[in-house]
Amino acid sequence: MVIGASKKEQEMLVKMGLVNAQALLEHLPRRYEDYSLTTKEATYAIKDKQKAVFYGKLSTPVKQYRFASANKSTFYFRSSHGVDIFVVAWNRPFLSKVMLMDEPYTIQTSYDEKNHCFNLMSFKKGEVNTKLIPVYSLPNDFPEHRFVRLVDIALDEEIPDILPLPLREKYRLPTRKEAFRLCHHPRDAEDLRQGYRYFKYEEALLFSLRNQLIKTENKAIVKSSPAKVNREALDKFLGTLAYSLTDDQNKAVGECLADMDSPSVMNRLLQGDVGTGKTLVAATLMYANFTRYKQSALMAPTEALARQHANTLRKLYRGKLNVILLLGSTPVSERKTLLRSIQEGAADVIVGTHALFSKDVHYASLGLVIIDEQHKFGVNQRVALLGKGDEADLLLMSATPIPRTLALTLYGDMDVSTLEVFPSAKREVKTILVSPKDPRIKRSITGALGSDSQIYVVAPQIEESDRPGFLSAKKLYEGYAKVYPEESVLLHGKMKAEEKEDALSLFVSGQKKILVATSLIEVGIDVPKARLLIVYEATHFSLSSLHQLRGRIGRDGRPGLCILIDGGDDEEGTEKLKVLVNTDDGFEISKADLSMRGFGELSGTKQSGLFDLRYASVVDDYKMFLVANEDAKAIISNPRASGHGYLIALAKTKVVTRG
Repeated sequence: MVIGASKKEQEMLVKMGLVNAQALLEHLPRRYEDYSLTTKEATYAIKDKQKAVFYGKLSTPVKQYRFASANKSTFYFRSSHGVDIFVVAWNRPFLSKVMLMDEPYTIQTSYDEKNHCFNLMSFKKGEVNTKLIPVYSLPNDFPEHRFVRLVDIALDEEIPDILPLPLREKYRLPTRKEAFRLCHHPRDAEDLRQGYRYFKYEEALLFSLRNQLIKTENKAIVKSSPAKVNREALDKFLGTLAYSLTDDQNKAVGECLADMDSPSVMNRLLQGDVGTGKTLVAATLMYANFTRYKQSALMAPTEALARQHANTLRKLYRGKLNVILLLGSTPVSERKTLLRSIQEGAADVIVGTHALFSKDVHYASLGLVIIDEQHKFGVNQRVALLGKGDEADLLLMSATPIPRTLALTLYGDMDVSTLEVFPSAKREVKTILVSPKDPRIKRSITGALGSDSQIYVVAPQIEESDRPGFLSAKKLYEGYAKVYPEESVLLHGKMKAEEKEDALSLFVSGQKKILVATSLIEVGIDVPKARLLIVYEATHFSLSSLHQLRGRIGRDGRPGLCILIDGGDDEEGTEKLKVLVNTDDGFEISKADLSMRGFGELSGTKQSGLFDLRYASVVDDYKMFLVANEDAKAIISNPRASGHGYLIALAKTKVVTRG
């Protein structure tokens, strides 16, 4: 219950999730209006649409002008430095009653150069004593001044600190109560910075503590009968490969083998850009797992990727390992045979999608779980698969890499291996940004078809009804099929499994040169002759998805072209696409994506409820996360120190372990 709130206000606060003073104070302003007064010199040099704030009095009464669909108010205002300005306000007929000539006001305006006037944005009676005025997200019928009054009452209450005194002194942080005051009533930008600095660090520390607690609990899972990898047999297998592992791949394999030979279970992330060879590392580790007489499970986000992995592994192992494919679309009769093979231990490597952790799947001796494109799975799904083998080693693979220092902080519950070197020459793919009617689109298609190249055409949705007004794969296919009837084929997620397989087969074999699809092709399709990618309404895709899609072309070493079609009606989206035009560095792209979308969405953790960052940015504040991570380790190593126990207990409330 919030002290001082009326019954109606209490009801509104409950609907907002603000059930007590603590929650009320944590509802920080969504923005701040800058009421720093504009100087006389700046007034004369003002430019179009530039904001200006003046203190003074009306020099003429407010006049009203009524139009068919609008109401216009005008008045002259004399600022404290003696400058008269003409002010216009639209659709505020009440101004003539509330703004009086003999009263002082502080007004916030925007200059309209064309009409030589100042448009009124907001006003305050009297002189504003602070430069920044908070603006809250509130229901329409909840007056802001009433909410501010409740905040002030809450600020008078006792507010306990979460951070221990030594940490506050170490980083010169205010108390939690003072931090709330600085954020709700900042005098200037420095007050705001100091207030938010407290909450950012508090959040970074709790986040790091959760990661460290998960890591500690997972490390505590000890294998009851640890079996060592047969290095001699593994080296023999590696000698049969047509190519040698890169230095990066060898290093990653070595780190994973050390984990697998350890008494504790492995919890490791393998990250690398598209084409750096993560699949070969996974194949090597699954063979290593086979030498210790254990089964491996490789989970992929799509059936197409699972099929490709199964085919790749069968070619690599050449019959030495029994690789089976278990999908949701697997026929019942075939599924029964596969389940028996898994349960009896006849299957060495089981490749599949979510079907791998179905209730009727029982592994004889699951020793290694590998999850590809890990950000497409939630934590609970990973835990469900790991539950099939209590002591199984875990490797997550991600093609959306981030700088190592950042990865070590964000994935603090895991060890991290990174692939940066490309096994062969880096693919040469040019990316251009065009309008929907740009002639280069048709010229590129004609050129690709004439040079025996294949083409991916991607739309943001399957059907028009998914998001009315946006292009669909079905509609796009109709257009392409009319112009290129012998070359086009359609692929999307709502097709039956046999239809998907037929469509893919036609494209992979080269019988069809144009594949019209959704982003479902971003993983799992390897067609060497695909050298042209056309993405319609590209702003509706994330940077990481677009980079993954781009990774589908130019895989035979010949130059590729990625065409991103942008209608130009989304300025922020266009700026996002320019990142892809200017770089093909996966680390830089995922860093930009992380900044735009947030870590939860990028990593797949948002759906798990593991954490939700409200104040800190893992990109802008990553140095803070680094020091918070070290502080978290110190807290866990000395849990009895003053304040440490409370912090650990608080962090534990959101810990999700492997079960």
